[in-house]
Amino acid sequence: MYNNKGRYALMALFVFAAAACLFYDQIQLAALAGLFFAFVLWSHFKHSSVVLASKYFQKGDHESATRLLSEVPNPDRLARNRRGYYEFMKANIALKREEYDTAERHFQIASRFPLGGKNDKAFVMIHLANLALRKKDGERSRAYIARAKEMASTPKAQEIINKIEIEANRL
Repeated sequence: MYNNKGRYALMALFVFAAAACLFYDQIQLAALAGLFFAFVLWSHFKHSSVVLASKYFQKGDHESATRLLSEVPNPDRLARNRRGYYEFMKANIALKREEYDTAERHFQIASRFPLGGKNDKAFVMIHLANLALRKKDGERSRAYIARAKEMASTPKAQEIINKIEIEANRL
């Protein structure tokens, strides 16, 4: 749960520790430091700054969350459980900025990855249905609503789905 600079500093520390252990002929400690270095490097590519960005996102600090999400070197390399959250946060930030095409693309990608639970997936489908309504595409909106109905488990989600369904049927 570090940003890029923190991980780079930690990797440098482990390399320095491994070198010092090799200098003093402590092979096992050097191997342990190398293992820690490899773990931090692995977590850099598989988890990156997504968890830290989600903390800022939940607090409503979208600028910090955007900055941390931009540190992800390649989203395709993220672990499946991190990629869904990455795309979900990127989509919501784009939605707040009224960049609807970008938000739709990120929500569509997020729908293919695991999120917290079925209700979270239902909200992704609700957002996609709402964006389809914005484009006056009633057929796609109804398809997203049908998927959201299968996943929704809270009364709030059901209420939103019903409102979007009424609007979609008007088209």
